[in-house]
Amino acid sequence: MLPTQTARRGLSRELLDVLIRAGLVAVLAIACFRVFVPFLNLMVWAVILAITLYPLQARLRARLGGKDGLVATLIILISFAVILVPTYALGVAVAHSLERAMDIFRSGDFRIPPPADSVAAWPLVGRRVYDFWAQASTDLTGLVQKFAPQLKEAGVALLGTVTGLGAGLLVFFVALIVAGILMAYGEKGHRSAVQIASRISGLENGPQIADLCTSTIRAVAQGVVGIAFIQMLLIGIGFIVMGIPGAGLLALAVLLIGIMQLPATLITIPVIVFVILTEGVSTATVIFSVYVFVAGLADNVLKPLLLGRGVAVPMPVVLIGALGGMVTGGVIGLFIGPVMLAVGYQLFWRWVNDQPEPKPCQTHVEP
Repeated sequence: MLPTQTARRGLSRELLDVLIRAGLVAVLAIACFRVFVPFLNLMVWAVILAITLYPLQARLRARLGGKDGLVATLIILISFAVILVPTYALGVAVAHSLERAMDIFRSGDFRIPPPADSVAAWPLVGRRVYDFWAQASTDLTGLVQKFAPQLKEAGVALLGTVTGLGAGLLVFFVALIVAGILMAYGEKGHRSAVQIASRISGLENGPQIADLCTSTIRAVAQGVVGIAFIQMLLIGIGFIVMGIPGAGLLALAVLLIGIMQLPATLITIPVIVFVILTEGVSTATVIFSVYVFVAGLADNVLKPLLLGRGVAVPMPVVLIGALGGMVTGGVIGLFIGPVMLAVGYQLFWRWVNDQPEPKPCQTHVEP
């Protein structure tokens, strides 16, 4: 047999071995992914929470004798208390509002005042709004029957949203427990992240990419989700104290539009107008209006304080991440989407900017 044929057969066998190994690795990776994918959202949530809360873990560690497990447990318990108390209050408010609305509707005492003549003079939609409002004030039952299919679809969609929110809240609590376990091993986790990044992008870029991902996650979590949650608490407390119908749902709407980077005044201004029209101008309504309006603008003060500490992420990136996450992952995706897209955005531009400098042209001079 010629040496050339022997070499070719040897190369063919090596190539076949490589293909078989690659196939086995691919099969193993697919099998592992199929097993892990039901827990993907949970683990992403846990990692985001652990990275966001770890600076607090590092501060308390020195004061508590360096006991990472004790510090992580304490942080998680406090987080549970901070989240459960307002969540319970909002849930009670929602249930009370729904019960009150059902009682009023069943008793037949609910009446809509007739529209003013000036409503018909509104540009473009004035006449339609006037006719609709007038029919609602005189024949509400007939109007409800007329739009029964649309109301049924809206009710089903609202029920699905509430159900998804409850499931998302449960997943969040489980993720918070997992985040506590991750924080207890925070230093080992950081070393593992640096090793993985170094294995992918090289020893020089690994630590920088790991720090970039960490700072981006903290910046978005604090500057977007955190601010929206603070606004929900501030505005929701005002709604509950004033006895606004559906205060819990309105506060939830403030949270959602805050994550989508929309102004909370989309909710607060109509509520202020409703309160003034129904309650009149008084000391209580003026104080409520000023408080809710200022609380709706609180993000303008909090964003430079929280978001400015990390990596600046353009608002469209956060908005697209929130909307895309909500479409693909429901309520949980609304929170995870902005963080994941912001990390991808920063990594992409780092890859674009990390280009070798062009070498200067060398001219050849003839002797």
